[in-house]
Amino acid sequence: MDTSDWRAQLMPDSRHRVVNKITDTLQKRLPMSGPEGLLELQRIAQRFEENTFTAATSQEDYLRKISLKMLRMEMRTQNAMGNNMPPNQVGPSNRPPHQDDDDDLNSRPVVID
Repeated sequence: MDTSDWRAQLMPDSRHRVVNKITDTLQKRLPMSGPEGLLELQRIAQRFEENTFTAATSQEDYLRKISLKMLRMEMRTQNAMGNNMPPNQVGPSNRPPHQDDDDDLNSRPVVID
């Protein structure tokens, strides 16, 4: 099977929407403003999409690589926000929700009717 066939089937409008989505994600994550900043983010998004499009082995691979990169950006941003919290603010706990500080609550059996 010809691995480049999937590229011919992907409409240019679809790629343009992907670039726009990447640009939106970058705008939320990177502190650039003004027309020059937006233009730079669009160039970054276009380059990333083009490199991913070229390297991908299938449409699924293309979408997976882009999705994973955007998810990593989101996670890095959330981690950075958590690390930059002022000392008087409380962030989300790293403990699972069932681990309460009250030992009495943890020692009671769960009753299911």
